[in-house]
Amino acid sequence: MRLSIHHRTEYRYDEPVQFALQRLRLTPVTGPGQTVVEWTVQVDGATVEVSYADQFLNQVHLVSVAGGRDSIIVTAVGEIETEDRAGVFGPHTAHTPLWLFLRETPLTKPGKLVREIARSSTGESDLARMHALMELINTTVSYTPGATDSLTTAEQALEAKAGVCQDHAHIFIAAARTLSLPARYISGYLLMDEVEQQTATHAWAEVFLTGLGWVGFDAANKICPDARYVRIATGLDYTDAAPISGLVNGAVNETLDVTLTVQEGGQSQSQSQG
Repeated sequence: MRLSIHHRTEYRYDEPVQFALQRLRLTPVTGPGQTVVEWTVQVDGATVEVSYADQFLNQVHLVSVAGGRDSIIVTAVGEIETEDRAGVFGPHTAHTPLWLFLRETPLTKPGKLVREIARSSTGESDLARMHALMELINTTVSYTPGATDSLTTAEQALEAKAGVCQDHAHIFIAAARTLSLPARYISGYLLMDEVEQQTATHAWAEVFLTGLGWVGFDAANKICPDARYVRIATGLDYTDAAPISGLVNGAVNETLDVTLTVQEGGQSQSQSQG
Protein backbone atom coordinates (compact mmCIF):
# COMPACT_ATOMS: atom_id res chain seq x y z
CA MET A 1 0.00 0.00 0.00
CA ARG A 2 1.27 3.48 -0.82
CA LEU A 3 0.25 6.23 1.60
CA SER A 4 0.52 9.95 0.90
CA ILE A 5 0.75 12.14 4.01
CA HIS A 6 0.45 15.90 4.50
CA HIS A 7 0.91 17.10 8.09
CA ARG A 8 0.83 20.84 8.88
CA THR A 9 1.19 22.28 12.39
CA GLU A 10 0.85 26.00 13.04
CA TYR A 11 1.61 27.70 16.35
CA ARG A 12 0.19 31.22 16.72
CA TYR A 13 1.14 33.60 19.52
CA ASP A 14 -0.54 36.72 20.88
CA GLU A 15 2.87 38.38 21.18
CA PRO A 16 5.96 38.01 18.95
CA VAL A 17 8.24 35.12 19.82
CA GLN A 18 11.80 36.26 20.43
CA PHE A 19 13.27 32.76 20.45
CA ALA A 20 12.03 29.18 20.03
CA LEU A 21 13.86 25.87 20.02
CA GLN A 22 11.92 22.90 18.70
CA ARG A 23 12.78 19.21 18.48
CA LEU A 24 11.05 17.61 15.48
CA ARG A 25 10.48 13.86 15.31
CA LEU A 26 8.54 13.94 12.07
CA THR A 27 10.69 11.85 9.75
CA PRO A 28 9.76 8.20 9.19
CA VAL A 29 12.61 5.85 8.29
CA THR A 30 12.72 2.80 6.07
CA GLY A 31 12.44 -0.40 8.09
CA PRO A 32 10.26 -3.46 8.67
CA GLY A 33 6.83 -2.82 7.19
CA GLN A 34 7.54 0.54 5.56
CA THR A 35 9.72 2.09 2.85
CA VAL A 36 10.12 5.85 2.58
CA VAL A 37 9.59 6.87 -1.05
CA GLU A 38 9.99 10.60 -0.41
CA TRP A 39 9.71 12.86 2.61
CA THR A 40 10.39 16.49 3.45
CA VAL A 41 10.06 18.54 6.62
CA GLN A 42 9.95 22.34 6.44
CA VAL A 43 9.71 24.96 9.17
CA ASP A 44 8.64 28.44 8.13
CA GLY A 45 11.31 30.93 9.17
CA ALA A 46 13.37 28.44 11.16
CA THR A 47 17.00 27.42 11.05
CA VAL A 48 17.97 23.76 11.27
CA GLU A 49 20.70 23.65 13.90
CA VAL A 50 21.42 19.92 13.76
CA SER A 51 19.92 16.66 12.50
CA TYR A 52 20.69 13.34 14.15
CA ALA A 53 19.46 9.86 15.10
CA ASP A 54 18.75 9.68 18.84
CA GLN A 55 19.21 6.72 21.19
CA PHE A 56 15.96 5.15 19.92
CA LEU A 57 17.03 5.65 16.27
CA ASN A 58 14.44 8.37 15.77
CA GLN A 59 15.38 10.91 13.10
CA VAL A 60 15.44 14.28 14.86
CA HIS A 61 15.77 17.84 13.58
CA LEU A 62 16.62 20.53 16.14
CA VAL A 63 15.44 23.90 14.79
CA SER A 64 15.58 27.43 16.18
CA VAL A 65 13.34 30.40 15.45
CA ALA A 66 14.36 33.99 16.23
CA GLY A 67 13.38 37.50 15.22
CA GLY A 68 10.03 38.29 16.78
CA ARG A 69 7.68 35.96 14.89
CA ASP A 70 4.02 35.61 15.83
CA SER A 71 3.60 32.20 14.18
CA ILE A 72 5.61 29.05 13.48
CA ILE A 73 4.52 26.60 10.77
CA VAL A 74 5.88 23.04 10.55
CA THR A 75 5.01 20.97 7.48
CA ALA A 76 5.83 17.30 6.87
CA VAL A 77 4.93 15.82 3.49
CA GLY A 78 5.76 12.57 1.74
CA GLU A 79 4.88 9.10 0.51
CA ILE A 80 5.44 5.76 2.24
CA GLU A 81 5.11 2.22 0.91
CA THR A 82 3.74 -0.07 3.61
CA GLU A 83 3.02 -3.78 4.07
CA ASP A 84 0.91 -5.79 6.50
CA ARG A 85 3.16 -7.71 8.91
CA ALA A 86 0.34 -8.51 11.39
CA GLY A 87 1.91 -6.12 13.89
CA VAL A 88 5.33 -7.83 13.95
CA PHE A 89 8.15 -5.30 13.72
CA GLY A 90 10.83 -7.85 14.55
CA PRO A 91 14.27 -7.82 16.21
CA HIS A 92 15.49 -5.11 18.56
CA THR A 93 17.89 -2.79 16.72
CA ALA A 94 18.16 0.45 18.73
CA HIS A 95 21.22 1.57 20.70
CA THR A 96 19.30 1.11 23.96
CA PRO A 97 19.28 -2.30 25.70
CA LEU A 98 16.04 -4.25 26.04
CA TRP A 99 16.01 -3.99 29.82
CA LEU A 100 15.59 -0.22 29.51
CA PHE A 101 12.07 -0.81 28.20
CA LEU A 102 11.11 -2.38 31.53
CA ARG A 103 11.75 0.93 33.30
CA GLU A 104 8.71 2.86 34.49
CA THR A 105 8.39 6.55 33.69
CA PRO A 106 6.22 9.24 35.29
CA LEU A 107 3.58 8.69 32.58
CA THR A 108 3.67 4.87 32.81
CA LYS A 109 4.15 4.34 36.54
CA PRO A 110 1.78 1.50 37.50
CA GLY A 111 -0.76 1.93 40.27
CA LYS A 112 -3.46 -0.33 41.66
CA LEU A 113 -5.66 -0.14 38.55
CA VAL A 114 -2.82 -0.81 36.10
CA ARG A 115 -1.71 -3.84 38.11
CA GLU A 116 -5.29 -5.13 38.25
CA ILE A 117 -5.83 -4.92 34.49
CA ALA A 118 -2.46 -6.61 33.93
CA ARG A 119 -3.46 -9.49 36.22
CA SER A 120 -6.83 -9.75 34.50
CA SER A 121 -5.27 -10.38 31.08
CA THR A 122 -4.90 -14.12 30.70
CA GLY A 123 -3.74 -16.45 27.96
CA GLU A 124 -1.74 -19.57 27.20
CA SER A 125 1.22 -17.51 25.94
CA ASP A 126 2.60 -14.00 26.29
CA LEU A 127 1.22 -13.21 22.83
CA ALA A 128 -2.26 -14.36 23.79
CA ARG A 129 -2.05 -12.43 27.03
CA MET A 130 -1.12 -9.23 25.18
CA HIS A 131 -4.09 -9.64 22.85
CA ALA A 132 -6.30 -10.06 25.91
CA LEU A 133 -4.75 -6.95 27.49
CA MET A 134 -5.42 -4.94 24.34
CA GLU A 135 -9.09 -5.93 24.37
CA LEU A 136 -9.43 -5.18 28.10
CA ILE A 137 -8.02 -1.68 27.70
CA ASN A 138 -10.18 -0.99 24.65
CA THR A 139 -13.30 -2.08 26.54
CA THR A 140 -12.43 -0.28 29.78
CA VAL A 141 -11.18 3.09 28.47
CA SER A 142 -13.47 4.89 26.04
CA TYR A 143 -12.02 7.13 23.34
CA THR A 144 -12.91 10.62 24.60
CA PRO A 145 -11.08 13.62 23.12
CA GLY A 146 -10.44 16.33 25.70
CA ALA A 147 -10.74 13.98 28.68
CA THR A 148 -6.96 13.93 29.17
CA ASP A 149 -3.86 15.89 28.17
CA SER A 150 -0.20 15.17 27.44
CA LEU A 151 0.61 14.99 31.17
CA THR A 152 -2.11 12.45 32.07
CA THR A 153 -0.63 9.25 33.48
CA ALA A 154 -1.67 5.71 32.63
CA GLU A 155 -3.19 5.28 36.09
CA GLN A 156 -5.18 8.53 35.84
CA ALA A 157 -6.61 7.62 32.43
CA LEU A 158 -7.56 4.16 33.66
CA GLU A 159 -9.27 5.69 36.68
CA ALA A 160 -11.19 8.10 34.44
CA LYS A 161 -12.02 5.27 32.00
CA ALA A 162 -11.55 7.79 29.21
CA GLY A 163 -8.74 9.10 27.05
CA VAL A 164 -7.16 9.13 23.60
CA CYS A 165 -4.68 6.88 21.83
CA GLN A 166 -1.78 8.24 23.90
CA ASP A 167 -3.53 7.06 27.06
CA HIS A 168 -4.40 3.64 25.63
CA ALA A 169 -0.74 3.19 24.70
CA HIS A 170 0.54 4.30 28.12
CA ILE A 171 -1.82 1.95 29.94
CA PHE A 172 -0.78 -0.95 27.72
CA ILE A 173 2.92 -0.19 28.23
CA ALA A 174 2.56 0.18 32.01
CA ALA A 175 0.65 -3.11 32.31
CA ALA A 176 3.04 -5.04 30.06
CA ARG A 177 6.03 -3.88 32.09
CA THR A 178 4.41 -5.08 35.31
CA LEU A 179 4.33 -8.50 33.63
CA SER A 180 8.11 -8.22 33.01
CA LEU A 181 7.71 -7.66 29.26
CA PRO A 182 9.70 -4.84 27.62
CA ALA A 183 7.31 -2.31 26.10
CA ARG A 184 7.67 0.93 24.15
CA TYR A 185 5.61 3.82 22.80
CA ILE A 186 5.18 4.45 19.05
CA SER A 187 3.98 7.66 17.42
CA GLY A 188 2.95 7.76 13.78
CA TYR A 189 0.20 8.06 11.22
CA LEU A 190 -2.86 5.92 10.57
CA LEU A 191 -5.13 5.63 7.54
CA MET A 192 -8.78 5.07 8.48
CA ASP A 193 -12.02 5.04 6.54
CA GLU A 194 -14.70 7.70 6.18
CA VAL A 195 -12.90 10.57 7.89
CA GLU A 196 -11.72 13.51 5.80
CA GLN A 197 -9.52 15.42 8.26
CA GLN A 198 -7.40 14.50 11.27
CA THR A 199 -6.38 16.75 14.13
CA ALA A 200 -3.53 14.69 15.61
CA THR A 201 -1.02 11.96 14.94
CA HIS A 202 -1.68 8.45 16.21
CA ALA A 203 0.01 6.34 18.90
CA TRP A 204 0.25 2.67 19.85
CA ALA A 205 2.45 0.32 21.87
CA GLU A 206 4.93 -2.45 21.10
CA VAL A 207 5.93 -5.36 23.33
CA PHE A 208 9.03 -7.50 22.92
CA LEU A 209 8.07 -11.19 22.77
CA THR A 210 10.52 -14.07 22.61
CA GLY A 211 10.56 -15.61 19.13
CA LEU A 212 8.81 -12.66 17.49
CA GLY A 213 10.66 -9.57 18.63
CA TRP A 214 8.72 -6.30 18.83
CA VAL A 215 4.97 -6.70 18.21
CA GLY A 216 2.57 -3.76 17.96
CA PHE A 217 -0.78 -3.41 19.73
CA ASP A 218 -3.17 -0.52 19.09
CA ALA A 219 -5.52 -0.66 22.07
CA ALA A 220 -7.41 2.44 20.90
CA ASN A 221 -8.64 0.52 17.85
CA LYS A 222 -8.23 -3.05 19.16
CA ILE A 223 -5.96 -4.16 16.33
CA CYS A 224 -2.33 -4.99 15.66
CA PRO A 225 -0.81 -2.44 13.23
CA ASP A 226 -1.16 -3.33 9.56
CA ALA A 227 -0.41 -1.62 6.23
CA ARG A 228 -2.43 1.46 7.25
CA TYR A 229 0.15 2.43 9.89
CA VAL A 230 3.30 4.54 9.47
CA ARG A 231 5.71 4.85 12.41
CA ILE A 232 7.70 8.04 12.93
CA ALA A 233 9.19 7.78 16.42
CA THR A 234 9.53 5.50 19.44
CA GLY A 235 10.56 5.73 23.10
CA LEU A 236 9.72 4.82 26.66
CA ASP A 237 6.60 7.01 26.55
CA TYR A 238 5.10 10.03 24.78
CA THR A 239 7.84 12.41 25.88
CA ASP A 240 10.46 10.41 23.95
CA ALA A 241 8.36 10.16 20.78
CA ALA A 242 6.38 13.40 20.63
CA PRO A 243 6.34 14.62 17.01
CA ILE A 244 7.12 18.19 18.13
CA SER A 245 8.48 19.36 21.47
CA GLY A 246 10.54 22.26 22.71
CA LEU A 247 10.47 25.68 24.30
CA VAL A 248 9.36 29.18 23.34
CA ASN A 249 10.44 32.51 24.85
CA GLY A 250 8.57 35.76 24.45
CA ALA A 251 5.03 34.40 24.03
CA VAL A 252 2.15 34.62 26.49
CA ASN A 253 -0.62 32.58 24.90
CA GLU A 254 -0.27 29.89 22.23
CA THR A 255 -2.89 28.64 19.76
CA LEU A 256 -2.30 25.34 17.98
CA ASP A 257 -3.81 24.41 14.61
CA VAL A 258 -3.14 20.99 13.09
CA THR A 259 -4.26 19.64 9.73
CA LEU A 260 -3.33 16.09 8.82
CA THR A 261 -4.36 14.09 5.78
CA VAL A 262 -3.50 10.49 4.97
CA GLN A 263 -4.36 9.37 1.44
CA GLU A 264 -4.28 6.13 -0.51
CA GLY A 265 -4.76 6.07 -4.25
CA GLY A 266 -5.82 9.71 -4.27
CA GLN A 267 -8.71 9.06 -1.91
CA SER A 268 -8.43 11.26 1.18
CA GLN A 269 -8.91 9.18 4.32
CA SER A 270 -7.99 9.92 7.91
CA GLN A 271 -8.04 8.60 11.42
CA SER A 272 -10.92 9.23 13.78
CA GLN A 273 -9.02 8.34 16.91
CA GLY A 274 -5.71 9.79 18.01
